[in-house]
Amino acid sequence: MQQDKRLIEIDDLYRIVLIEDPRVSPDGRWIAYVQVTTDRLENEYRRNIWVIPTAGDSKPIQLTRSGKDSAPRWSPDSSRLAFISARDKKPQLYILNVTAPGGEPRAVTKLPNGVSAPAWSPDSAYIAFLSSANAEERAAEDADEKPPPPADKLEAKHRSERKDHDEAQRWDPRPVSRIPYRSGTSYLDDRFAQVYVVTVSEERSDEEIVPRRMTDVDADHEPPQWTADGQFLLTARTADPLGDTPWRSSVLCRISLRDGVCELTTDLSHTSYKPLPAPHGSLLVFTRLPQERLTERITRLAVMDSAGGPIQDLNLELDRSAVEYRWSNDGKEILFTAESWGACELYKVAATGGQVERDVTGDITITGFDVAANGEVAYVAATPLNPSELFWQRADGSHVQLTSVNQLLLNETIVQPKRELRFVSAQGVELQGWYMLPVGYEPGQTYPLALNIHGGPHVMWGASTPSIWHETQCHAARGYVVFFCNPRGAAGYGESFQAALHAAWGEVAFTDIMAGVDTLLQLGFVDPARMAVTGGSYGGYMTAWIVGHTDRFAAAVAQRGVYNLLSFYGTTDVPLLIANEFGAEPWDDPILLWQHSPLAYAHQIKTPLLILHSENDFRVPISDGEQLFAYVRRSGGTVKMIRFPREGHELSRSGEPAHRVSRLTHMIDWFDRYCQPEERSKA
Repeated sequence: MQQDKRLIEIDDLYRIVLIEDPRVSPDGRWIAYVQVTTDRLENEYRRNIWVIPTAGDSKPIQLTRSGKDSAPRWSPDSSRLAFISARDKKPQLYILNVTAPGGEPRAVTKLPNGVSAPAWSPDSAYIAFLSSANAEERAAEDADEKPPPPADKLEAKHRSERKDHDEAQRWDPRPVSRIPYRSGTSYLDDRFAQVYVVTVSEERSDEEIVPRRMTDVDADHEPPQWTADGQFLLTARTADPLGDTPWRSSVLCRISLRDGVCELTTDLSHTSYKPLPAPHGSLLVFTRLPQERLTERITRLAVMDSAGGPIQDLNLELDRSAVEYRWSNDGKEILFTAESWGACELYKVAATGGQVERDVTGDITITGFDVAANGEVAYVAATPLNPSELFWQRADGSHVQLTSVNQLLLNETIVQPKRELRFVSAQGVELQGWYMLPVGYEPGQTYPLALNIHGGPHVMWGASTPSIWHETQCHAARGYVVFFCNPRGAAGYGESFQAALHAAWGEVAFTDIMAGVDTLLQLGFVDPARMAVTGGSYGGYMTAWIVGHTDRFAAAVAQRGVYNLLSFYGTTDVPLLIANEFGAEPWDDPILLWQHSPLAYAHQIKTPLLILHSENDFRVPISDGEQLFAYVRRSGGTVKMIRFPREGHELSRSGEPAHRVSRLTHMIDWFDRYCQPEERSKA
């Protein structure tokens, strides 16, 4: 009964469990997956590998316990599970024999810069993976130069400390000669991800196992995949290693296992990535984007021969971007996820092209999936009432929920449903949004509004979007009507809809979002004098744009936003975004970019504004937030800024747990100060 439950709280963030990377064993009996929990005491996330029978007749089994394990990959004979673990500082490749219960995983690599992205060969004899190395380190590998083993633990410790010291000194001062030169929360170095292959024979000792590097170029490679005959590895890398924004020139590569020769199999008319070969024959599926106005296009799902040749796009008629994809076991179909009208569902299409069909449908957001040999599907999905669980679709089309990792939390808290709201923009375009009523809602009463705006700008939110599940539930628990929508520019509604923001980020979305707010006001339960607005990244841009153009909101929280397009271009790790979205470089038309910058209108902001920004945000550097703070402060507005140390652009999704709790606390307290002063005084 709902009356026996409590309000969801900000601290419940620590209790939410997520499931990642489901992988079905080739024999179809088991699903391996990563379970993500939060360690409140250590202020970190813990990732462990679990397995569960596909029959759904027994409970999950935890295989690893280091808290630093990911990327489970079954051997083709289903007897072993490879995974990546950072249990000994640098992430290394481990193998666990699942036919011998209770056995210890065996470390297969000891590479100094760690490894990632394991992939088994078809005969289960080898694993390909990625590891970063610079030219000097690769030369030492080729010359088989190895330091003598340390005499004892003390010497090993001193060597490690000396290596860390020398590495720090090597970048003090730091030379910069490319763009981007920093990403995430760290600066890029001179190391690039290379493709390696290692034997996994049980008969060979650890000393005899020496990985073979297959590539030798200063360019990052994507996770390798084996062709069905085991003779080639497929990957993608930049075709112009010395160019800026190298991912834009990404091309597919085919590497011969026999002689290591690497052939480029696609050209630069598109940027191509994530090749996945068919289980039989020579076809591969991959994704690609046209170079022209690249950031505004849907992601093409394409097939071709692994050696190159004609390319066929499979999802153009569907007019939705492909996200993740897998082959059917017979190689005749490709299954893929795509976002559309607020849901991320599973689709399938013949490898030869034709009609795209929905396979796993509903008001869900699928965040990962895998396909069994018999065509059954394991998938991780969020629903409007649950942020993450593992499901199994059987051959007869029925679905079984295999896990209940969030059930204890859901059993004791009130979870509000979301209701769809269709409305029409001022230009006559149909738009989609959702609202949630506050906990304890009484008909006839009015409540404050929490308007939340997504980033991107080419992102889609829906009723089941897991990244906003907890935040929106907390807003509703604190007495707010919650509203969010997908204005023009969002993904999930087709390429023309997505491109509608071109050279007009603020103007178009502003009218769309306000049309949604006005439609909601007509329903009669929102107090127009107590409305708050927030958003992150592009949502931060729109938050600042809105309060710079209207005084209808009582409070605003702008998070990690782009506020000055001119300076953003020179500080972000994605300057290509502005050139694509506005059709001009800053020196070509600085007036255009300034006119479309929220900072140009910041002196008009009189809505009380809270600015949240991360100090190590290299996607939208904190200088944008600093400028907005100074403009509003100096022009007489009410403004406050909160700076989060150590954090990057992903603060709200994967930042330190305590910082995520702090962020949401600051936001809701700011809303309450101006939208619910009476409730605040009672607290």
